[in-house]
Amino acid sequence: MTSPYQVFVAALPDVCPADPRRMVFTADSGGRCEVFTWDAGARRTRQVTDSPVGTAHRALDADGYVWWFEEDATGRGRWWFQHFDGGPRLPGLPGAPAGQARGLAVTSAGAVAAAVADGRETVVLVGRRGRVPREVVRTRGSCRLGGITADGTLIALASSAADAAAVTVVTPEGRVVATLPGPARTDGGLPGPAHTSGRPTGPAQTDGRPPSPAHTSGGRPDPARTDGGLWCQGFSPRAGHRELLLVQDLGDCYAPATWTPEGGLRIHRWCTFDTEISARWSPQGREVLVRQDRHGRSLLHRVDLGLRVRKIVPTPAGSLLDAAPRADGAVDYLWTDTAHPPVLVATDGIALPPPGPSAVVPGRHTDLWTPTPCGRLHTLLSLPDRAGTAPPPAVFLVHGGPADHDRDAYDATVHSLVASGYAVVRVNYRGSTGYGPGWRRAFPAGIGHTQVEDLAAVRTDLVARGLVAGDASALWGVSWGAYLVLLALGSRPGLWQAGIAVKPVADWAAAHRATTPALRALDIRLFGGTPDEVPERYADSSPLTYAAGVTAPLLVVGATHDAKCPPGQIRTYLAALSAADVPHEAMWLDTGHDGYDGALHVAVLRRSLLFLRDQLPDPALRAQGRPPAPAGGPRSR
Repeated sequence: MTSPYQVFVAALPDVCPADPRRMVFTADSGGRCEVFTWDAGARRTRQVTDSPVGTAHRALDADGYVWWFEEDATGRGRWWFQHFDGGPRLPGLPGAPAGQARGLAVTSAGAVAAAVADGRETVVLVGRRGRVPREVVRTRGSCRLGGITADGTLIALASSAADAAAVTVVTPEGRVVATLPGPARTDGGLPGPAHTSGRPTGPAQTDGRPPSPAHTSGGRPDPARTDGGLWCQGFSPRAGHRELLLVQDLGDCYAPATWTPEGGLRIHRWCTFDTEISARWSPQGREVLVRQDRHGRSLLHRVDLGLRVRKIVPTPAGSLLDAAPRADGAVDYLWTDTAHPPVLVATDGIALPPPGPSAVVPGRHTDLWTPTPCGRLHTLLSLPDRAGTAPPPAVFLVHGGPADHDRDAYDATVHSLVASGYAVVRVNYRGSTGYGPGWRRAFPAGIGHTQVEDLAAVRTDLVARGLVAGDASALWGVSWGAYLVLLALGSRPGLWQAGIAVKPVADWAAAHRATTPALRALDIRLFGGTPDEVPERYADSSPLTYAAGVTAPLLVVGATHDAKCPPGQIRTYLAALSAADVPHEAMWLDTGHDGYDGALHVAVLRRSLLFLRDQLPDPALRAQGRPPAPAGGPRSR
């Protein structure tokens, strides 16, 4: 079995506004994600952090200070800072409550705004670097910092994109200036200043979660897929300007939008996109850089909001994991495709941090479209190089979300599986982003069951075409993808011969009661009520309901500190498997839902590959047309 793994971070370096040769970025350090500086003039890197659980959130302010969020295994922590050249490590906001990072922004004048999730509340703070901050507002719902104006006079807070108050703009004193609703107005009018909106932008910024529909991911559903949404992209970085950039879901397309205190919200309907986008201000003028996710790949556009001009920025075919404009008109972007790990590209030739170890994924990588009565299903298919008389065993890697999608992008799991002789199938089922609002909202068969229906349709198509083995396929997913693995094996037994579910939702009602307030709100929007109000909907979509029907061996991986997919409901599901004599294995991680420690990813990857080796025919023997050795049954733990 081949098990290549490297921590690849899907974000560009942060650039110092006062000196563009100074950058801070996250990269691999002994299998963990850590923060580094990069001096482009001297072509020198320096490691800033060395955390047992890794470090992901970072920023670089105009004075040349590096910020990072130091957190524990549960995701709780505080902000720290150190000068770019080194020196003492100091508390960034001493006295601030510990919690989960929900964004940081530092203006060129040194004003700091931060948001921290503290239990059931989110606390927004303002202050100066190294000084005790002042609380601006405390919200009972979940939100993240949406940005701060260059003059520090307005702060934007972003909630769920579909909320009635998707974005709230406040002053540093906590006075609400405006609220912007998520659902677009249907009467043709535009909300004025009383109904108005931002995301962290400016010299230094970091986000607790992705800002736009093009990058919603993670373990639980995003309610924005049900009734439109408004995504905050940040305030203009220009001094004297207080214009906020947003993305509006118009029902059948997306468009950039802007808000100012004087003019309110303006949707730029002349510039629509048929699939999900994110946008970023250019340092000068009213030009924005728009990154579009379309059919598993990326497009890049320059949009001049003042001149109403839109142009394509030429980039190689594949996926752009991040993109940012420079003041001189150049663009930096992070490019990848299925066969190649991410590469930093600067169109002006400036030296960017050196890439990690290079790798090329073997095999043949192609696209396949499966016609169905509900539309064409797009699949990214990777086939091993080994030629043989029989189709290869297949592993369906099921993406999370559901408001996310599989991309033509490097994935260490794909690399490992193809190198081991398996075909890898990645399906962008209904509910995925990258195919337009209609596809993202399509759940006609119900939550989960719609996606399982699509996975089954693609399996049938691939088997009929002779591309994969009909008697040797497995499902493998993480988070929402793991939920679909459990639901598929229980509701449609016999289609797949094995399953791997990493940090799944196994019982919607129990997960709802044990998770965070923000995720409970998402569940209510997804199912149309609480488990007490619509118990039949939660039960119908819960893998626990179908646990006794599972026939394929299962590997289930849980995390003891997981607040998104809590461990209690996973243990209940495992007990149901045992009661029904379903063969299964269990693996537990002493982490939360998210993690930046590559060693744990490698441990799960290796355990999963061994599990597949025991449950599916040997790919090499299958390629030679030889009968497979009997599979060994897994142990129940």
